[in-house]
Amino acid sequence: MELTRIEKNGVICAVVNSNELVITNTQTALDLLMSAKYDLGTKNIIIDKKMILDDFFILSKGIAGEILQKYINYGGRIAIYGDYSHYTSKPLKDFIYESNKGKDIFFVATQDEAIDMLTR
Repeated sequence: MELTRIEKNGVICAVVNSNELVITNTQTALDLLMSAKYDLGTKNIIIDKKMILDDFFILSKGIAGEILQKYINYGGRIAIYGDYSHYTSKPLKDFIYESNKGKDIFFVATQDEAIDMLTR
């Protein structure tokens, strides 16, 4: 895994680059947040959804709730980009919709959109 520093509008973001899963549970998600904080000086994470365990997107498993609550508790913000069109779960669609109305958690289509959401 490699973190790339992106700065826009005076806001620093850590873009995650990896060919493997980076977030597989709460601890790996926290490790990512702390790496961004200590290595790049930011708590803003931008990550491709392909780098996140598929079970994250099955809300009934509770993984997304645990991880995102930890991020909020530690002052982290995250933008997850990728294709969400194949998900049919109404609770997930509602969760994505509500998250995107906030200021800390975003689900968007592209990396550029993710950068825009965290740096506006």
